[in-house]
Amino acid sequence: MGDSGTILTSSDGTSWDNGTSGTTNHLFGVTNGNGTFMIVGDSGTIITSSDGTTWTSRTSGTSYGLLGVTYGNNTFVKVGFSGTILTSSDGTTWTSRTSGTTIHLQGVSYGNGTFVTVGLTGTVLTSSDGTTWTSRTSGTSGNLQGVTYGNELFVSVGDGGTILTSPDGTTWTSRTSGTSYGLGGKTYGNGTFVTVGESGSILTSSDGVTWTSRTSGTSDQIKEVTYGNSTFVTVGDNGTILTSTDGTSWTSRTSGTTNTLYGVTYSQ
Repeated sequence: MGDSGTILTSSDGTSWDNGTSGTTNHLFGVTNGNGTFMIVGDSGTIITSSDGTTWTSRTSGTSYGLLGVTYGNNTFVKVGFSGTILTSSDGTTWTSRTSGTTIHLQGVSYGNGTFVTVGLTGTVLTSSDGTTWTSRTSGTSGNLQGVTYGNELFVSVGDGGTILTSPDGTTWTSRTSGTSYGLGGKTYGNGTFVTVGESGSILTSSDGVTWTSRTSGTSDQIKEVTYGNSTFVTVGDNGTILTSTDGTSWTSRTSGTTNTLYGVTYSQ
């Protein structure tokens, strides 16, 4: 999903079909939880679907842009502009939470019983329930663009090739990425962390500590990456879609759009 309400679906990551979102707002974040696909975007946009085909608009109660969404502990958590955090148990009724910051929050993840959200100027917040949030020291003043959890490790990425890792969301360690390009997309699957970013950057790691640059075959900015059905899928500028079975070798796919694609997720 991406610019102007664009939604694409695929059963295999190779062939893609255009869907109808019911909105022309830009869509930035997507997740799947409790049998529900959820997408968030500009002006507090929330749309949900049980099948990825038919979408329903939901009332968020905010006009701020929403950038990230995750599901964990039977709770949906959304984050966005000006420190916005919203939670819901059903994806329909939303409650605003106090983040303690007005910094834009760029991404959110759940793992090890903890929600972690990251944002501009090195902002990191954690919560055990999505309701009460605590500020953490990231060790960087650079912008953090996303966070994921896998292999008992949180990995956050950001501007200038920043990569941070943490076992608990509280204590963070800077890692060497080997690139100065901004990184934004991130996922974990098949024993591999993958992060993507500017100028077609793709990096992989088996442990979150040592990272290897991969050849993407594109110079377009890659916005996000996910893993499902034994396949990594990335999306980005100009309708870019790439797939890989191992995170190392990537193949370009035809998306059928030139709109920027910001997010991608998987569910059986």
